[in-house]
Amino acid sequence: MAKNTGNGFRRGAVTGRTQFERPDDLWQKRDERTGRFMEVKDDGKPFKGVAREPDGRDTDNA
Repeated sequence: MAKNTGNGFRRGAVTGRTQFERPDDLWQKRDERTGRFMEVKDDGKPFKGVAREPDGRDTDNA
């Protein structure tokens, strides 16, 4: 389980989630198990600690 440290970084990776950049240059998370789309980050920066699609970090639907 990933944890925020309070110092601007995260320890560990978020599992069961991936992120991708949408055509409008915003980043969106996807649940690997269900394929459901989740939050959209509106500042143009990717989520911290979430694997990008495709990268192979989480496999077999986590």
